[in-house]
Amino acid sequence: MPKNFTFIDPTRSPIFYGYVILFFGTVGIYCSIPGQTIGVSVFTDPVKDALGLSRNQFSNAYMIGTIASSLVIGRAGIWFDRYGARLVAFYAALVLAMALFLCSWSVQMSTFVKESLDSDTWLVPFLLMTFLFFLLRFAGQGVLTMASRNVIMMWFDKNRGKVNMFSSVALSFGFSSSPLWIDYLIDTSGWQGAWHYLGFGLLAASVLIWIFYKNKPEEFGLLPDGVRISSESETTPVRAHQQFTLKEATATRAFWMYALMLSFNSFFITGLTFHIVSIFASEGFPKEDAISIFLPASVVAVSISMVANYLSDYLRLRLYLYLMISGGIVASIGFLYLPTAAGIPLLVVGFGMMSGFFAVLNTIVWPRFYGRDHLGAITGKVMSFLILASALAPSIFSLCFSTFGSYQLLGWLGLAFLVFLVFGSLKAKNPQ
Repeated sequence: MPKNFTFIDPTRSPIFYGYVILFFGTVGIYCSIPGQTIGVSVFTDPVKDALGLSRNQFSNAYMIGTIASSLVIGRAGIWFDRYGARLVAFYAALVLAMALFLCSWSVQMSTFVKESLDSDTWLVPFLLMTFLFFLLRFAGQGVLTMASRNVIMMWFDKNRGKVNMFSSVALSFGFSSSPLWIDYLIDTSGWQGAWHYLGFGLLAASVLIWIFYKNKPEEFGLLPDGVRISSESETTPVRAHQQFTLKEATATRAFWMYALMLSFNSFFITGLTFHIVSIFASEGFPKEDAISIFLPASVVAVSISMVANYLSDYLRLRLYLYLMISGGIVASIGFLYLPTAAGIPLLVVGFGMMSGFFAVLNTIVWPRFYGRDHLGAITGKVMSFLILASALAPSIFSLCFSTFGSYQLLGWLGLAFLVFLVFGSLKAKNPQ
């Protein structure tokens, strides 16, 4: 079946079909939550205890599985450019659903293998969870997120910031509230039942993706933002921007500075989210206080992303880069002074600032700076950095705590890295 086979003809839509893509692309990103750190972290304590793994062992399984996914996610970007968003996102949703069902049966599978080997070694559940984390991270955080985000950008050009504003607002609230409703699912149905529900949800999402995702407006005689190709010029329209290949993009300073800042966000937020209960407990706070920071942080993130996305169609993105770096500095200071009265507010504000600007930069930068022709390969490369950073974070956070009895060192290292980015970004200009 050809990749542009469709049940719905976008040219017959009563509204510009890009807005349909905006809605279902946002739903697609939201459905990646079970493969995101914020969706996995709530399962950490019950699953590791059920499998008989220590916190370090569980974190290391997460790290190795995520690193493995980062090594192959670049190939998914090439698939996106070659086969289109619909096929790539559809199969990613199916793989993620399968991974969730396997996760729900992890104890049974681990017990079966142990009995078959007549050994009660921790290596069995460790290797099993490493493989399952690879599937979760590759399909969820990696492929489904990348394909869903990119398909929205394919359908818009001049209005990318405005449409991303609506997507970012919905996702900020959706992601920040997800630990609460996932925790509720675990409390009411157990962690295995919660993963069952999430798996069935992904199966339903795969059907929606197959029906409503469309790869490019040009395949249907349309242009981004709702412009229709005239009958006098059925040939390819004139390109307003240079179309960078991956090799050309990585030769620019801007690529590395933006990618490194986005990767720092991925590292810091992943480590904080994965060990949020432990981090707060080490400073004398209960579990409820730890989980409660997500909602106010999302309010900050949503407020920032709304304004920043709307204005991004008119402002230079380097301003946003520096504001995001500032958010990282504020969050690092709050992390260091968590026991003080100002600690939690600073952490929440910094968390929200980084999340808000991340929602803008990780979506808008790449098509604006480097064009759409090789968007999959370029964003796939960036995604590999983000996944690698998120892979290292849980184990590094855990190692820091087990070695020094505190997470404080990570705050100081974060500040040092952010200072480097301040100076490194002085000449990170738009290559267009």
